[in-house]
Amino acid sequence: MSSRPWSRRARRALLASFVTASVALPVSGASRPAAVPAPAPAAPAPLSTAEPSVLEARYAAGREEIRAARDMAARHGDRRRAATLTGMAGPGRTFLWFDGRDGGRSAEVFGDLSGAERIAVLVPGAGVDLDHYGRLQRGAKALLGELGSGSAVVAWLGYRTPTMLGPSSLTSGRADEAAPGLRSFVRQLGAATPAARMSLLCHSYGSVVCARAASGLEVADIVLYGSPGTGADSAAALHTRATVRAGLGGDDWIASVPHLEVPLPFVTVGFGTDPVAPEFGAEVFDAGGAGHSDYLTPGSVSLHSLAGIVAGKAGGRHA
Repeated sequence: MSSRPWSRRARRALLASFVTASVALPVSGASRPAAVPAPAPAAPAPLSTAEPSVLEARYAAGREEIRAARDMAARHGDRRRAATLTGMAGPGRTFLWFDGRDGGRSAEVFGDLSGAERIAVLVPGAGVDLDHYGRLQRGAKALLGELGSGSAVVAWLGYRTPTMLGPSSLTSGRADEAAPGLRSFVRQLGAATPAARMSLLCHSYGSVVCARAASGLEVADIVLYGSPGTGADSAAALHTRATVRAGLGGDDWIASVPHLEVPLPFVTVGFGTDPVAPEFGAEVFDAGGAGHSDYLTPGSVSLHSLAGIVAGKAGGRHA
């Protein structure tokens, strides 16, 4: 954690953000997707192989879990959630696992995992849940399209993401909860696809999750983009053998967020050093003019850069 002194103005700005988010939370929480009930899923066996027959069985089980959650949402009277889940259970959708409770957890595969030479695992940030899953799905499809054959993209919605306007997005609590699950998933995926090159693509608050999970993961790249910081002072502090890369789009509002850590009673607010700053030491890639939600937009500079990293073809300037 950073130990630099904070100016009174910077401290006041971050505390003001915290207070504003705290006031906004009851409003945003009134219709939280976690309020929609769903059945507890069966615990899947660890993924030990990516043989097509094994994957097909996992995908079939995932569809059954989604349909069960859809039926419960319909009985609850939530037509929006039921419609979302109907789409997720449709032909061609392939989920390694699914849990519809508390906003939703899932891992969806795009592409042919059994034959993939390169795999990208997308780790989303704040505000992504079953009712806002479409943007994660669209990004995964766009990345797969840019990568082409021999690739797979996994959209990992494996944790209770923070709300966009709430104190949970300003502290590491949700990331601390998420890290063990991400670490376990990546290790299982790596064991099932040992010949594939794997990259973690970590957007916004997802970069905090990836930083917490980084130590010991056998991945080629950990890519932090649209990041508020990671809670680490440097790439070296992540204790990973992966190449740590970072990018920030020219139109991303997160560039205006103070990169500070402010200790408060029982919690630290903020995530410290900007990953694209020289002192962090990541390899910085070209994110073009991307806005905060635009890094995986088809045809964008940022998407081209991210695909190059996943394919093992991209360099980067050392920040």
